[in-house]
Amino acid sequence: MTSPNDIPTKTASGRYTNVDFTKATNFALPVVKASYNRRDVLLFAAAIGCRKSTDLHFLYELHPNFAAFPTFPINLPFKQTSASVYDFFDRALVTNVPGVPPFDPQRSVDGERGIRILRALPASSKGLDLEVAPRIVGYYDKGGNMVQEMEQEVRDARTGVVYCKLSSMAFGIGQGGYGGPEGPRAKVVGVPGRVPDRVSVFATTEETPLLYRLCGDYNPIHADDGFAKEGGFKGAFMQGLGTWNIAACGVLREWAGSEANRLVSFRARFKDLVWPGDVLETRMWGIGVREDGIEEVVFQTVVQGSGRVVLSNGFVEMKKGEEKSRL
Repeated sequence: MTSPNDIPTKTASGRYTNVDFTKATNFALPVVKASYNRRDVLLFAAAIGCRKSTDLHFLYELHPNFAAFPTFPINLPFKQTSASVYDFFDRALVTNVPGVPPFDPQRSVDGERGIRILRALPASSKGLDLEVAPRIVGYYDKGGNMVQEMEQEVRDARTGVVYCKLSSMAFGIGQGGYGGPEGPRAKVVGVPGRVPDRVSVFATTEETPLLYRLCGDYNPIHADDGFAKEGGFKGAFMQGLGTWNIAACGVLREWAGSEANRLVSFRARFKDLVWPGDVLETRMWGIGVREDGIEEVVFQTVVQGSGRVVLSNGFVEMKKGEEKSRL
């Protein structure tokens, strides 16, 4: 439990006293329940660009190989058990972490996301007591910004089976400067200086973020131009995780023939905003096969035409296998 003496106090200047980032290391946040049905799985697949020609097993519940897209769990910490819309900021705000000021949601951005799949989630949570267990890995003070590193387990409380582990880095812009630890040096995943081995293209539209938000990310900044402008943006923009999942869809299709069971891990860093109407080009390079048979792929996602990088540090672990038609 968090002692009241461990919670920083806000002063008239807007800064906080009693700040000690080291108190947050390995702090367990409250476990939340999660549930989903086959319709949620279908909607997610449609929102991230799955195609009838190659990905029907993610889009049609009567397909003999019907399955949840492997990165589907990344949205469960948002959706939880909700069957309808909810107040995004009430759910997204992490508070009462010992030694750490609360994030200001209007000045906070997603930095990096990853998933490591240990076991495939079924096509619905029926019969499971599914929960998401979050743990603070650490808080860091970098260049005047507050950085939160978190890991979350998606597991069945009844059996103890862990389906996947989710990792994230969030940045509180201008919310640091308390002399906390700088944290580990960010790992840089470079891309080879050669033509990509494979490329996936996805054209976003004005409706792309509106469709993706139905998967559980109801932040109004992705739907309401006026709200986004109040935050200093030119208008509503694409969810970072929406872009991330679109890239995952393209990588799985182009590299693994859309075979869900081949994806082991997927991660990427959010580099720049995606605006509705941007055409996204995900470029992939194979960098080798390990002794354990896992193939490593690096990627980046750029806006076609300008070459502006929107996802960097893309890294994928994939089981080797033969591509098969899903027709």
